Amino acid sequence: MDLDDVKSDLVTREFLAVVLAGFGNELVPLTSDYGDDPCPKALLPVANKPLLEYVLVWLEQSGIKDVLLICPSSHRSSIYHHIHSDVSSSSLRIDLQTYDESRDDNTGPCALLRHFSNRITEDFVVVPCDFIPPPTLPLSLLLNKFRVDALSEACLATTCFFSSRPFEKETHFEEWGSLPSVCPIIWDPSAGSLLHIDTPDDQDRNSDAIELKMSLLSRYPRTKLSSFLQDSHVYVCRRSVLDILHEKPHFSSLREEFLPWLCKIQYRQSKRVKYKKVLDSLSPPTTQILALSHSSNFVNTGGDSQAGMLSPGDSDTSRTLSSTRKIGLVIYDQNTEVPMRINTLHNFYEMNKRILSGTTYSLPVDPKDRSLIDQRAQISVDSIIGESTQISERSTIKRSIIGRHCIIGKLVKITGSILLDHCIVEDGTKLENCILGKSTRVGAKAELTKCVTQAGYEVSGGEVAKGEKLEVSDWMATPDTSIKQTSDLHED
Repeated sequence: MDLDDVKSDLVTREFLAVVLAGFGNELVPLTSDYGDDPCPKALLPVANKPLLEYVLVWLEQSGIKDVLLICPSSHRSSIYHHIHSDVSSSSLRIDLQTYDESRDDNTGPCALLRHFSNRITEDFVVVPCDFIPPPTLPLSLLLNKFRVDALSEACLATTCFFSSRPFEKETHFEEWGSLPSVCPIIWDPSAGSLLHIDTPDDQDRNSDAIELKMSLLSRYPRTKLSSFLQDSHVYVCRRSVLDILHEKPHFSSLREEFLPWLCKIQYRQSKRVKYKKVLDSLSPPTTQILALSHSSNFVNTGGDSQAGMLSPGDSDTSRTLSSTRKIGLVIYDQNTEVPMRINTLHNFYEMNKRILSGTTYSLPVDPKDRSLIDQRAQISVDSIIGESTQISERSTIKRSIIGRHCIIGKLVKITGSILLDHCIVEDGTKLENCILGKSTRVGAKAELTKCVTQAGYEVSGGEVAKGEKLEVSDWMATPDTSIKQTSDLHED
């Protein structure tokens, strides 16, 4: 008998992690399909490490053992291969589930949670596949906040907002699209409660002011407002929240629809009455009610009755505590180490640069891989070179990340750029502040500045481009046109 197996079966699973891995439309062309092969956002490398690995390590460090990983059906093969390969060091038990949709569809997180709710039997943590936290923000910080609030105030959910660091001018390229948007939030710092999130509908109605209910202000008179915090999109939730979500079939976005609506339960009596059946199941244990009713630190925020020195079975005390519903909030505000969601090209580029700033000459460890780098090549100490990458003589690489199995020709100059796996850069090429998708080929003596390429894109020799998103559809246009002209001549 395996004693370890027996022990794990006897322990009740406290949290299930639900990892959402979408198409990554906001990262096009890096996530555009490479022919018939997809380029999953979850496997997009940051500093030569897939995004999914950052998330899995974060979950594992918190003590979570089980993961429900949801991805598009077209990505299943690639992600399945990764989580069962030697590249992934995770020991998590991963239940990989898929949903059928095209890149143009818009299946939101709410729809996915409703669809897979039968696989979620306990409290759960929703985590996007693109969140990279610093070491000073462990997931256990959110879990512990949720645990404490769940005992005393029947916590519905706990989330985390963080202050973002402004982009440096040299890393903000307008040609790559807009920067991540932020929205105003209101919270009670004394209770650690999130009270209001301004939604896109709110901003459409009145972009110059925030409309608040008097019930919010009367119940929470000491609040704070910020329009500079970003949502981590990490939510620790009670299982019963899914029951409420099923009653809101029109909700698609957790952040823009469901969470703002959920916040209103804290101060709107009509909503607590309407969803009383679900909310009553969230009441704290009876043993906690007695302790809380005698605690000098307990503040009556229920508004239904007065909490006094009552017995555990007293209906007034139970009603007071059960009427308290809370959305917990953790504010992470450390400028030295900032979390980031890789949901824009700017964020992808910025996070790679941040990791580089703490790097000191990261070359392959294997002597065979090192032998592929010519001794006359110049590589700065703040660069990362992937395994099995060949770098020819008199090439210069500064402040850049080169992926695995790349081939860099002679007299190549690469500055402030990111090359994903299997890229080929021919002799005399110059790359500055570029991101090359996997298997990109750049012809001899081409010059690219602030360009992003789709996987498999081919840049002609001698071509010059600046501030462009180079996609295969554009690259294929010229050959298709010439073929058509040739066929027309034959017909004549």
